[in-house]
Amino acid sequence: MTGTAILDLRPQVRVVAGLVAAVPEAGLAGPTPCPAYTVAGLLGHLAGLAAAFRDAARKDLGATTGTPPGTAVPVLPACWREELPGVLGELAEAWRDPAAWSGMTRAGGVDLPGSVAAVVAADELVVHGWDLARATGQEYVPDPAALRASYGFLREAAQDVGRGGGFFGAVVSVSEGAVLLEWAVGLRGRDPVWTPLLSL
Repeated sequence: MTGTAILDLRPQVRVVAGLVAAVPEAGLAGPTPCPAYTVAGLLGHLAGLAAAFRDAARKDLGATTGTPPGTAVPVLPACWREELPGVLGELAEAWRDPAAWSGMTRAGGVDLPGSVAAVVAADELVVHGWDLARATGQEYVPDPAALRASYGFLREAAQDVGRGGGFFGAVVSVSEGAVLLEWAVGLRGRDPVWTPLLSL
């Protein structure tokens, strides 16, 4: 990832914030493509990862950046409709600073180069945006630059045989005619045709 051009996360953050705003209260208990998360849990996870990658960009290392994912059930803040877009915006602004992309930082308890952490943040926003859109029946058009960064990161991870063919679990095969988003979610272990009905 050395030499990676700075990626503006603001367009993808706007996409995700729009999805968050349209989540119905009645849908919070519904399933998502992440088997461990309801919609409320996914929103809580988004809030946690946004704070973690914001602080990773700022090199403000502590509890938010040092906690591995999955160690606790994400808690959805009471004022999530206001707080989640705010922290997502802070994440995007933090990665606009060129200093965020240099040197080492930490996210999820893992030390990694800033340039890699930024691409992981883009991947989280792209894939969890897809998760949220699918779970709540919304249209989803991710930012093209963020999608390309996500796919590149996931493809590289899947080619690393030391990781067993997928950084986030087993890769799901997609059709030859699949679009880039479907390839990305498949590499992330999602079924591109998932719907809430499939979880029943």
